Amino acid sequence: MSAALITQYQEHLALVRNLSDNSIKGYVTDLESFLKHMEKLGIVEFNQLEIEHIRSWLANLQTTGVARATLTRRIVSIRAFTNWAAANGWLNSDLGANLAIPKPHKTLPEVLNVDEAATVLKSLELKAIEEPTPINLRDLALVEVLYGTGIRVSELCGLNLEDVDRTRNTLNVYGKGDKQRVVPIGIPAMKSIDNYISNARSEFINDNSAQALFLGSRGKRIDQRTVREVVYEAMKSVGAKMGPHGLRHSAATHLLEGGADLRTVQEILGHASLATTQIYTHVSPERLQSAYKQAHPRA
Repeated sequence: MSAALITQYQEHLALVRNLSDNSIKGYVTDLESFLKHMEKLGIVEFNQLEIEHIRSWLANLQTTGVARATLTRRIVSIRAFTNWAAANGWLNSDLGANLAIPKPHKTLPEVLNVDEAATVLKSLELKAIEEPTPINLRDLALVEVLYGTGIRVSELCGLNLEDVDRTRNTLNVYGKGDKQRVVPIGIPAMKSIDNYISNARSEFINDNSAQALFLGSRGKRIDQRTVREVVYEAMKSVGAKMGPHGLRHSAATHLLEGGADLRTVQEILGHASLATTQIYTHVSPERLQSAYKQAHPRA
């Protein structure tokens, strides 16, 4: 039962909901965890399932010390599953529909300030000048792109050569759910890309490279783990512990501090909801103070 159920659910997530591989993996992992909990409770048929069994699974997860955000994601995941299961005859009714989703804590993300970002990039630039190895040229380009565009690490890894539009200074990016968007890119990042392509990419190329823009040491499309290692190493120049997501936060914050409106940042980041962008970014106290002084009659 479990194998057939999981297979059908995977097909639904991929073909109907058009989710990314990482998202599908997350949903399936949650379902497998739930199915194992059902076995422990002695539930062998879905018609035996009740809302209390789902709550029991969630309570069990909570006792393991999972973060509030993780628990919220699990609730969203099981609600998506029960909705699908009820629609496809696995359940008599959508048991998860009434599960309350706790509001996650809104914490401000760690970001670099503008000077710190400049220091990180300058450090990589000097390293590439002093030791112009293929890896150093590549690493400078990929960090420039991450900070200069705010794209996700998965989106960076998915870039192809033809996605770089030098006429408009933009990148053609495929985001979550294979949604396509055009993202502006700055001149320094574009120069770094061109330098990498002209003087480094050929050193990585082999039969597995295809049209991938950024390549790993074995010639295949660069993977997310390698990009994270590059970013973590680069952050040592300012004493920060931050990965690609931190660069995304930083890019969004600096756009807002520079005067970009929230909807523009939403489009650049590829968020479906403006609410996500509001949580994802934050405004510096300096900008709040400046806006207050400029706008309030009694400032």
